[in-house]
Formats: sequence, structure tokens, C-alpha cells
Amino acid sequence: MTVADAEKLKHAAAARAVEFVRPGMRLGLGTGSTAKHFVALQAERVRGGLDIVGVPTSEATRQDAERQGVPLTTLEDTPELDLTVDGADEIAPDLALIKGGGGALLREKIVAAASGRMLVIADESKFVPVLGRFPLPIEIVPFGVEPTRRAVEAAAHACDCPGGAALRRTREGHAFVTDGGHLLLDAALVRIPDPASLARRLAAIPGVMEHGLFVGLAHIAIIAGPDGVRIVEAA
Repeated sequence: MTVADAEKLKHAAAARAVEFVRPGMRLGLGTGSTAKHFVALQAERVRGGLDIVGVPTSEATRQDAERQGVPLTTLEDTPELDLTVDGADEIAPDLALIKGGGGALLREKIVAAASGRMLVIADESKFVPVLGRFPLPIEIVPFGVEPTRRAVEAAAHACDCPGGAALRRTREGHAFVTDGGHLLLDAALVRIPDPASLARRLAAIPGVMEHGLFVGLAHIAIIAGPDGVRIVEAA
């Protein structure tokens, strides 16, 4: 699949997601290349008179939405949202997700949890039978990185997830720093047969702020492929 083809599919998924947005809604605005299409489409509708307000899940999305004229608020002022629309790095058939490739997983999860529904948009390459081929992002505090990394690997091995975890770095070789001032581990686990079990173990590790397993948060996935767009709903 070429980059151009992938972008067309992402746009198609985002365009279908627009149909779920109603006037007056309070929206969580996701982060990443697919969510970027959704923000742009919402901006078009706002210019046409649509009354919505959004909470961005990252500084990048905030800047993008502001530039295009999408009205924004915060969770402090609007703690309950109607719908979050976001992308994903991997989507399992039960709508368990891996997110955080763009580094915004903590804010993405906070916004999703504050929403009545979460809608995930993606091209079909992200829809997989078992999570794990995409490295799992884990947001950690800067203190005690090595013991935290070892604890993450031990938790993964206890859940039959082979592989190791490494600190994410920028192209310049510096440690990647999230919007919240934390660091990221990327765990190359190959497979995650029980995402809920691994999620519980990771959440119990001191030093782990959040992980990129979104279990039980997504309600609907919109998957775009060469043969069209399909909707997958959580059981």
C-alpha cells in the first residue's frame, strides 16, 4: 500500500466517523495521522455552522484544531464528553487497542475515559487478529528508568509476551519526552494473548504512569479498506 493509498483510506474512515457527530456535541479529538483527517473534516463543518466543542488529546492536535478554527475546551471546564474519535496503532476484533505510537497515550486515555463513547478510525492494516506486532508504548516517570524497564519486561513475560522494552528516543538520540514530561518505553512483544491481564500487571508497576493498552474503552471501530468502509462494534 502506498502512502497516498493509505491516506485515502484514513480519510474515508474519518469521513464515515463524521456521521456520528451531532450538533452540540462535546468531542474528544484524537492524535495521529488518521485523527488529523477527522479534525480537518470537523473544521469544515464548523465553518458551515456546526456547533461543537472539542478537547484535544495532545498539543499537536490542539494547535491543529486552533489553526483550523475548531472551538476548544478543557476537561476542567467540560469534564464529561459525548464522543471521542481517535486512531489506533492496532485494533483487535474485540476492539482492544494499542495506542501511543505518537506519544499521546496518557491524555488519549484520560479523554477516552471521560467520554460516553469512543470511536476508533483506521485503515484495514491496523485491524489484526492478535495485538502485539506494533511495539506497546508505556509512559513512565524519568526517575528509576532501569528498574521500571525491567519490571515491564517481567510483567510481559509473565503474560506470555516474549520480547523486550527499550526507551524511545528522538532522531537526534535524545530521550522522547511526552506532553506530560514523562518518558516512553516501547515494548516489542510480538504477541499479547491476554491484553487485560497485561494491562493490570503494567498498571501495578511503580513508575508506570500509563500504558498503551486500551481495553474496554472503544465502542465502535470504523475500518477503511480497498473494498469500502466497515463498522465493527464491541460485543
